[in-house]
Amino acid sequence: MQTTAREPAWKGAALVTGGFVALLWVLEIFDAATGNPLDAYGVQPRSEDGLAGVAFAPTLHFGFDHLVSNTVPVLVLGFLTLATGVARGLAATAIIWVVGGFGVWLFAQPGSTHAGASVLIFGWIVYLVVRGFLNRRTSEILIGVAVFLLYSGALLGVLPGQPGVSWQGHLFGAIGGFIAARALTTRQRSESSITY
Repeated sequence: MQTTAREPAWKGAALVTGGFVALLWVLEIFDAATGNPLDAYGVQPRSEDGLAGVAFAPTLHFGFDHLVSNTVPVLVLGFLTLATGVARGLAATAIIWVVGGFGVWLFAQPGSTHAGASVLIFGWIVYLVVRGFLNRRTSEILIGVAVFLLYSGALLGVLPGQPGVSWQGHLFGAIGGFIAARALTTRQRSESSITY
């Protein structure tokens, strides 16, 4: 009986991340070519119709400049999130996606529309920084430190200030990243350990 070797996680991570970025570009090209109808599918806070944006907003962008600014961080951080386990990375992404979307829907300014992959970017940054310390895995700690050094300045984007930028998406994406890191920790407590 012949067994096939399992593909390394980084190959699956590269495929999924590359596919997701390709989807972002296809959607934006379609949106631009058809007069930007997809922009209406972002999160619209406390609007019943705007709830659809929780599902769609991270895949939509307000123009190519917006998409270009998100493309490299999505490639880098998405890959790193999936590289140590595609299933766990996808679960983390789902948590960030939902927490970020509902946070924006509940707390952002009514009458506004929020879209863009930056909700995932901020979630992935926090997830990657926190995950290694919770799991106590050297490789994940090193990844987290590198991510922090590269992207710590971006974390200021969770604060209000820049007009036209969804700081709420950044903030709730980051909160989603922390929740994902806590929920998906793989470190097991020893059954014999005693806490006081």
